Amino acid sequence: MSDCIFCKIVNHEIPSEVVYEDQDLIAFKDIAPLAPVHLLVIPKKHIKDLNEVAVEDEGLMGRLLSVVKKLAAEHGVAESGYRVITNIGSDGGQVVPHLHFHLLGGQKLGTKLG
Repeated sequence: MSDCIFCKIVNHEIPSEVVYEDQDLIAFKDIAPLAPVHLLVIPKKHIKDLNEVAVEDEGLMGRLLSVVKKLAAEHGVAESGYRVITNIGSDGGQVVPHLHFHLLGGQKLGTKLG
C-alpha cells in the first residue's frame, strides 16, 4: 500500500532502526518509546489489523509471535517480563492501519493498560 508508513519502512523508503528482518517480517524501534524496550514487529505483507488476518496467514502469525519471543530474549526482557499489544481500529487505539505488535519492557509496566 503506497501511502502506508509501515509499508514504506518495509520497503526501506524511510529510515527506521531495524532490529530484525526476514523475508516475511520486520521489527524496528518505536520512534516514541513508552518503555526502555519498545519495538514494533510487523508482517511485510500489508494486513490492516487482526480482523483482516486470513486463514493462509496463520503460519505467519505464529512466526511473528516466535520473533517477539526471540526479540524479548535478545533485548533482555524475557526473564523480567514484557508486554505484547496490538490495537485494532480507532476505538482500540490503532494509529497506523498496518497490523503491528508492540513489544514493551525494561521497566515495571504495572497492570493498567491505558
